[in-house]
Amino acid sequence: MPEPDLVTRRKAALGPTYQNFYDQPLHLVRGEGLKLWDADGREYLDCYNNVVSVGHCHPHVVQALSQQAATLNTHTRYLHENVIELGEMLIEKLPDEMEVCVFSCSGSEANDLAVQIARHITGQQGVVVTEASYHGTSDLTRRLSTDSYPRQDRPDWLAVVEPPNLYRGPFARDDAQAAQKYLELAVVELDAMEKRGVKPAALMIDLVWDSNGPLIAPVEYVRGLCAEIRRRGGLVIVDEVQSGYCRSGQDWWGCNNYGVTPDILTCGKPMGGGHPLALMSTRRDIANRYAKTFHYFNTFGGNPVSAAVGKAVIAVIDNENLLQNVDSSGTYLHSKLTELAQKHALIGDVQGCGLFWGLDMVSDPISKTPLSKSKMRRLGSLIVEQGVVTGTSGRYGQVLKLRPPLPFTKANADTAIAAIDKALQQMQEYRA
Repeated sequence: MPEPDLVTRRKAALGPTYQNFYDQPLHLVRGEGLKLWDADGREYLDCYNNVVSVGHCHPHVVQALSQQAATLNTHTRYLHENVIELGEMLIEKLPDEMEVCVFSCSGSEANDLAVQIARHITGQQGVVVTEASYHGTSDLTRRLSTDSYPRQDRPDWLAVVEPPNLYRGPFARDDAQAAQKYLELAVVELDAMEKRGVKPAALMIDLVWDSNGPLIAPVEYVRGLCAEIRRRGGLVIVDEVQSGYCRSGQDWWGCNNYGVTPDILTCGKPMGGGHPLALMSTRRDIANRYAKTFHYFNTFGGNPVSAAVGKAVIAVIDNENLLQNVDSSGTYLHSKLTELAQKHALIGDVQGCGLFWGLDMVSDPISKTPLSKSKMRRLGSLIVEQGVVTGTSGRYGQVLKLRPPLPFTKANADTAIAAIDKALQQMQEYRA
């Protein structure tokens, strides 16, 4: 008997909030390194999944997971070398001010805890985020994710500031005062929140602005915004789920690229190479003050199996020189994307760094009208037909997102560029 259609079975068994990429959903059954295979045996190049940061099914990570899973898995109320060693390894990599680690299973949990701590330490309730941001799925972090629900439902304790988009935003790259002007917009929102009787407990900022691009912001803007938050008594939380773990090619952490010293740093997806593992890190004085009042325990957060995986991911990044690879491959990819943009008028802008790039797609390059979501879905589907997996992002869903695993090579970049080029040619033929 033939197997019932998986899409039909999925709709019947799973909630309607689940969605598929592409016009024809991929049925993936195997992965290795940068490669994926579907049920029909077709091979794809993965240019999207940063979750498997060191590549799909890396043998060192798989071995570490399997060995520990076959030995013992408990929780952090017992001593275990893996958990302690992972913390020690991370502290060696983290910015100097980050002195202690608290583990959870997801970035949502890490961000939720970070805001809880900021509110307790400051005695204030407000949180500042950027427009069209995404920070998680808990009740608290969902409220911080302004890309996920209607504007009219935003709580009074939330201040939403304009992201520093130097292509699509109100102030562009050719404006020498753009940094100051974006900062002034942020101050207006902060003042409005305080007029509502709410002072900021924290700024939560993703320093690649994934939901908006990615974007590259003026350094003066980022530093100025952090200083403004602290002047008002708040803490700076950097959400490094997207920008951390060597993604920029310049440093392990996005905050270091801007010279920003966080009070709290969070990370998630890339830490476990496909296994659920996340981090909240902060200064010891902040952690001690919080612990005097509150107890935090996460049954699966930092369990010995997850910790073994986390250690293995760090070892692979170091042993395979993946930070350097991201830098060199990312530079090459940038040059090829720039050439592609000169060839296709549908590409309005190229932004990003390292191995995180976005093509801001437009139906008209003069007006910068965003390419519609339906056409973006069609573009992604045409690219996957060429054997390359990509994603979408952006305030209007108009950004073609390239965010491959860290071992991505220059040869992989050539393959990706050829697929996007062919898909864009097909898009133009349809338009004609």
